[in-house]
Amino acid sequence: MSWIYYVGRAGVWLFFFLLTRRVIQGQGNVPSQGSLLIVANHLNLADPPLLGISFGRKVIFMAKEELFRYRFIAYFMRRFGTFPVSRRRFGRAALRQARQVLDDGLPLVVFPEGRRSHSGQLEAALPGAALIACRSGTPVLPVGISGTEQVKGITWILRRPRITVNIGRPFYLAPPDGNLTRKELAGLANSIMKQIAELLPQEYRGNYQT
Repeated sequence: MSWIYYVGRAGVWLFFFLLTRRVIQGQGNVPSQGSLLIVANHLNLADPPLLGISFGRKVIFMAKEELFRYRFIAYFMRRFGTFPVSRRRFGRAALRQARQVLDDGLPLVVFPEGRRSHSGQLEAALPGAALIACRSGTPVLPVGISGTEQVKGITWILRRPRITVNIGRPFYLAPPDGNLTRKELAGLANSIMKQIAELLPQEYRGNYQT
């Protein structure tokens, strides 16, 4: 691993330690080894670095391809194990790269909504995470993030907001036999979101109230 990774990880840890009240729940649910598809809600740009220091393992991220248009940003993102994916179409190249990460026994982080939720509530999932889980047979680890929506402007630093990373138990998707239809894939994507919703306070759950 690049020295940039270790320096960056230490800097991120210090950032959250000094400026927030970070709480991690359910860390014992994270397998110590083996492939893992980590799925989480997305509230803020702080979410990826937050998750990067929350599992005790190096994790790989899928990120929107627009972030890779700038060479300086792309350079550092790739050093942190991030690769691009289109939000409009989940192509074969992205699926192959995701499968390669999982075949290598590494954890892969995906935000099923495909973008940040500006309302703070869960939005409908895109099919990518469900497709990866079904094609790979990898255990899925749901994570609920709350509090990072407060990390904006300048005055948030004075408040030291409470940020919670609630890690659930791994589960497997049970896809129907044969090729998946769009309707079936959408249903599996919704089942992932329901698992995430159970890890969040009610006010974050949106249409996934339980």
